[in-house]
Amino acid sequence: MRPQLHPDRYDFTVCENAPPDAFAIVCEDEGLTVIAPRNAGEWARISLSVHSSLSAVGLSAAMAKALADRNISCNIVAGCYHDHLFVPWPRRQDAMAALAALSETAA
Repeated sequence: MRPQLHPDRYDFTVCENAPPDAFAIVCEDEGLTVIAPRNAGEWARISLSVHSSLSAVGLSAAMAKALADRNISCNIVAGCYHDHLFVPWPRRQDAMAALAALSETAA
């Protein structure tokens, strides 16, 4: 999986217009959910460096279980090439360790 921890903090907010630095935008009935880097953000972003398929079965579940087993919440955003996991900022190193352990067992 080769997880990569990004140095920026991220925030999830609802906006009418997406800011230019938005990482992801989700259009919901209630408004635009924007994920963007913010100094006071509560989330860390971990990206999988390997190309992941949108049709892969079980990858998200395996990652979610590895993190849940350590009581780490996770929000996963999938792009066409990579998965991005948002975990609580204070638990980012714990999440990296959980994903590294998962990678070792899958190898």
